[in-house]
Amino acid sequence: MEKRVVFRHRSLPWLLLAPQLAITLVFFFWPAGQALWQAFRLEDPFGLSSQFAGLDNFADLFASADYLSSFRTTLGFSALVAFGGLAISLLLAVMADRVVRGAGLYKTLLIWPYAVAAAVAGVLWLFLFSPSVGILAVYLAQIGFNWNPRLDGNDALALVVFASIWKQVSYNFLFFLAGLQSIPRSLIEAAAIDGAGPVRRFRTIVFPLLSPTTFFLLVINFIYAFFDTFAVIDVVTQGGPGHATDILVYKVYNAGFKGLDLGASAAQSVILMLIVIGLTALQFRYVDRKVNY
Repeated sequence: MEKRVVFRHRSLPWLLLAPQLAITLVFFFWPAGQALWQAFRLEDPFGLSSQFAGLDNFADLFASADYLSSFRTTLGFSALVAFGGLAISLLLAVMADRVVRGAGLYKTLLIWPYAVAAAVAGVLWLFLFSPSVGILAVYLAQIGFNWNPRLDGNDALALVVFASIWKQVSYNFLFFLAGLQSIPRSLIEAAAIDGAGPVRRFRTIVFPLLSPTTFFLLVINFIYAFFDTFAVIDVVTQGGPGHATDILVYKVYNAGFKGLDLGASAAQSVILMLIVIGLTALQFRYVDRKVNY
């Protein structure tokens, strides 16, 4: 007979859940509710007085060409980070799954970047591609490639995309490697006996069986690109040059902490939250249909 734990007191489960519930309420629901409240008000920089403004904060945002341009930048940046990071991580996981000699060392080196803070990752890539002292930037100049992320918006966007992908590759790699190792080898061997080549085996067997992992990582990577890349952009470009890397989460910071416009900052955070919720819902609505559980 299987032993099961029985709670004799109805209050005990709630007491065990209380710490996690308190953390969720204090650090998630309370700030979200406060942002929603401030989004409809005009406040002074010190928060000493405020007045109801209705939808004025939102109207001002959508009337701003700079803010609308940030939408396009954010969508392009997020797509590059999400899909680029997934493709590179999947390739590395497939290669690591086949390595026999030195496999442990190879996998450990691929996991290490995840332990690096986002700001530190930004500094590392900034040093590598700094137009004046960066090793890789100097090499690019020697081969005739004019690289300058301080003046060229495309170069700056490419730099923050590379840094953001590098920071997230280890996280994706862990899940892809675990997914690959959970696939029964008998299926792959049977396909090989039937004459299927490596590409066909991956396309018809391996990748469909990895679809739950891929779907999960797709959602996580879009959320990462929208929110967790703030530190990379702040260290590397600070939204420049010419707002080329000024994504939505960085505009929230600029409006609230630099411009001291708390109402506009709260309105931007609410819009950003709704965008992420909408994208996640679309992924569950349409992409989830292609997932084989």
